[in-house]
Amino acid sequence: MRVQLIALATIVRKEVTRFFRIWTQALVPAVITTTLYFVIFGNLIGRRIGEMEGFAYIDFIVPGLILMSVITASYTNVSSSFFSAKFQDFIEEILVSPTTNMVIIVGYVTGGVARGLCVGVLVTLVSLLFTELRVHNFMVLASTVFLTAVLFSLAGMINGIYARTFDDIALAPTFILTPLTYLGGVFYSIRLLPDFWQGVSLANPILYMINAFRHGFLGVSDISLWSSYALIFGAIVFLAWFCLHLLNRGHGIRT
Repeated sequence: MRVQLIALATIVRKEVTRFFRIWTQALVPAVITTTLYFVIFGNLIGRRIGEMEGFAYIDFIVPGLILMSVITASYTNVSSSFFSAKFQDFIEEILVSPTTNMVIIVGYVTGGVARGLCVGVLVTLVSLLFTELRVHNFMVLASTVFLTAVLFSLAGMINGIYARTFDDIALAPTFILTPLTYLGGVFYSIRLLPDFWQGVSLANPILYMINAFRHGFLGVSDISLWSSYALIFGAIVFLAWFCLHLLNRGHGIRT
């Protein structure tokens, strides 16, 4: 047990040190990008839109923008870090050590969560320059952002396991993650959509996370809070099992 704890602490320290060492690439771009969203959609366009669900438009979109930055940071950190371990051939050193595959997963996921939460805190601080944040339910807020970071860290690890080149790392975020995020209710309520498209939107898992996070801030949501938690927990369990399955098989790692 002590050996596994030491291994876990080592992986976590490596992951956290890694993204703090390159903080200009890991933390700053997300803050700059989200600031532009606040300026363009919050101040300029938001004034013309007026209110959304009874709230000023910028107040409505802030939770989605914060969670969007957390999702991207968590996913990117683990996918790029795990693939780098494969590319630089030091993943073998971890595999031949007594470290269990579950400890490897927890270590990398913890690093992804740490980066996601750091980015989330920075973006939240930036949002205070544009609006006055209110918190409706802190426990919902904290649990949703943490669980979402865990979920997308696991998803990023799966991407890192399957990736064969650095280009593969960018495929899923570009063609899957970004479209789902933008169509996940960050900038609008799905109640504005026709019934058919509301039904289609319910197939987007990110919609549930963003609405749960928005409920923590504003107390409003297009989705039942318990449905959101059920989906998030279910996705975490499945992705954790799938990561463990891939590592046990040595997929993309052992030749």
